[in-house]
Amino acid sequence: METETATRWLTDAEQCAWRTHLEVNRLLTYQLEKDLQPFGLTMNDYEILVNLSESEGVRMRMSDLASATLQSKSRLSHQITRMESANLVRRENCESDRRGLYAVLTEHGLETMQKVAPHHVESVRRHFIDLLAPDATTELSKALKPVAEHLRGQRGRP
Repeated sequence: METETATRWLTDAEQCAWRTHLEVNRLLTYQLEKDLQPFGLTMNDYEILVNLSESEGVRMRMSDLASATLQSKSRLSHQITRMESANLVRRENCESDRRGLYAVLTEHGLETMQKVAPHHVESVRRHFIDLLAPDATTELSKALKPVAEHLRGQRGRP
């Protein structure tokens, strides 16, 4: 016998918060992407460059990079191919696992990262951080942390 559960509809305040979050997420992503265009980069490119630049040896296993950037292995492979064409990254074989590959930041990729990062940070400040009251950044982090932790825990679940 099926049990019916009542839908917990969003209150007006919850609906407003949800829709505002969606709008800010879309608009901010669009603006940050637009601000990276003069450098010939997408947000996906930049995220990969950041992950690699912050990794030991400026390299990561492709599977770990896919997980870190929430991309399928196939999508990441195509992304890395495009970035290889721009000489931002290269692939290297994994010595400990013949099937494994590393994505490695090239010298040009590191130089690009060093050139673009200040512009990207300024864009984040101009379109997000500087629009918030000083104590709002702490409150926003505190409010969103449980959501991030919950969603991290959901990864890999059916």
